[in-house]
This record gives sequence, structure tokens and C-alpha cells, in this order.
Amino acid sequence: MRNVRGNDPTGDSRGDSRGPTISDRIAQTILALTARFLSGASVRWIDCQPDTCQRVYFANHTSHLDAVVIWSALPAAIRVLTRPVAAADYWTAGRVRRYLSGRVFNALLIDRKEIKVHRSPIDMMIREMGDRYSLILFPQGGRSMGPEVGEFKSGLYYLCKKRPDLECVPVYLDNMNRILPRGEVLPVPLLSRICFGPPLWLEAGEPKSQFLGRARQAVQRLKEA
Repeated sequence: MRNVRGNDPTGDSRGDSRGPTISDRIAQTILALTARFLSGASVRWIDCQPDTCQRVYFANHTSHLDAVVIWSALPAAIRVLTRPVAAADYWTAGRVRRYLSGRVFNALLIDRKEIKVHRSPIDMMIREMGDRYSLILFPQGGRSMGPEVGEFKSGLYYLCKKRPDLECVPVYLDNMNRILPRGEVLPVPLLSRICFGPPLWLEAGEPKSQFLGRARQAVQRLKEA
């Protein structure tokens, strides 16, 4: 698997050796405001508060905008420390997407077409987050066609098995599949909802299926909150 990112000497893990410029910071603010406008998102924190501690925000996945919308919903001080995990084939297609993913929201890009055992996505995530960054990821893997929360794949479990200290914060996104449906290029502004739920952790000796089921249920409960 290829990772399009590397760590620079400043501690800001990006696609080149420069830290964020003033124009990058301005672009971050503009993108966050634009994402909020397009999604019309109301944000709720349920039994959970924004925090700069290292976390894994995991959510249902129905749109290419999901990661950006979650990222934009975080307070600015947390946003700069949070990296969406995203598909390289989508976010490197074209100069605008490459700039946004590389310089604006600092995505950790996963090449889904060239996965190698000795360079697993989980090891990449752990290396890239270090002791500083939080992640946004989607345990379903691909996008679902509707609002239902799909079955979770094993990545979240193996990430937490190697980093059991991480807080896992469930997130439910409502209506994003209508704002940017599959196959569409331009989003349609609509009202949506983002719910952040109470953190959970991988318990010592907890089986994979039990943990993934518990994590999926945590997201599903937020759908009805």
C-alpha cells in the first residue's frame, strides 16, 4: 500500500515539508464554513465533550462529504489535530482535491487498490497519528446506499488493539446521502444532523465480534437520539 504522506521535522504530518501557510489556514476556515453551509448540520454532543485528547471518531458512511463534514463540526483547536482517513483514489483525483486533502484538512490517504501485508493501513494510521493526532474513520469501509449503519469491518478493532488507550467516539451522520448522492459531483444544500456520542474503549480480552457489534450499536443509538 502506498502512503502519500510523510512526517516533517515540524511535527505537522503533511504531503510536503512545509507547515501550513497563512493561505492554508484561511482555506481551512473557508472549507469548514462551506461544509457547514452545504450540510446545514446541527451538531449535538451527547454525554461527550470536545477534547484535544487522542480519539478515533468513527461514523456511518454514505457520502464523500462525510469526513469533511465531521472535521468541520469540530472546534478549531481540535480540528487542526484531527485527520480524516480517506480513499486516495478519490482525494488525489484532480488538483483541487489534492490540495484540499493535502494542505487543508490534512487527510491520511489510504490506497485501497494496493494493500500490502508489510505496510498495513492500521500500522500506517498508528505511525501517522503518533502521540498527537486524532482520526476520523468509517468502519463500514465503503459507503452504504441509505441511512442504515452497515456492518463494521475489522480495522477499528485492530487499531484499538494496538492503541487501547484511544477514546473511540461514535458519530452518526443523518441525511448526508441526499446532500451528495453516489455518482453526483455537486452537493445539494440540505439540513443534516451530526451526533457525537459517549466514548468507548476496547476492553481487555474483548473478542473482535463483540467489540465491533458494540461500536456499531453505539452509532445506531445516536440515530434515534
